[in-house]
Amino acid sequence: MSISLTVNGQTQEVDVDPETPLLWVLRDNLRLTGTKFGCGIAQCGACTVLIDGFASRACVTPVDAVAGTDIRTIEGLEGPEAEAVQAAWVDLNVPQCGYCQSGQVVAAAALLQETPSPTDQEIDDAMAGNLCRCATYARIRLAVRQASETLEG
Repeated sequence: MSISLTVNGQTQEVDVDPETPLLWVLRDNLRLTGTKFGCGIAQCGACTVLIDGFASRACVTPVDAVAGTDIRTIEGLEGPEAEAVQAAWVDLNVPQCGYCQSGQVVAAAALLQETPSPTDQEIDDAMAGNLCRCATYARIRLAVRQASETLEG
C-alpha cells in the first residue's frame, strides 16, 4: 500500500504495510538511519522523532497513523531550539558511545520548544524516557540547561 509521508519537510511515498512501524520506514525505506532501534517497545527513547512537534517513539508508531503529519528526524531537526541543543551537546561533550544521542537531542529540542526555561525537575521529567547506556545524565541535564540559557540570551 502506498502511503504519503512528510519527513523533514519533504513529501515521501512509501509502499509498505500500513502497520509497519515508522522506525523501519525511516531507516529501511527512506535511509534515514539517525533514528535508532533500541528496545522496540517505546521504553528507551532511541527512536524518538517529532510528530507534529511532539516527541514520539517511532518503534511503536504504525506508519499509517502518521500520514498527513509533519515528521522530523534528527537529520531534519532545525530551528533555534535544535541549534541551541546541538551546540550545547558539542560544547559539553555529552555523548560517550553516542547510540542514544539522536533520541536525546530530539527530546531535548521538543522540551525547549514547549518549555523554554525548564527547571531541573522539568528537564529530568522530559528526558526520563530516554535511556543512556553510558549514564551521561548529568551532562545531558547541563546541556539542556545551557541550551535554554542560550535561547534566553
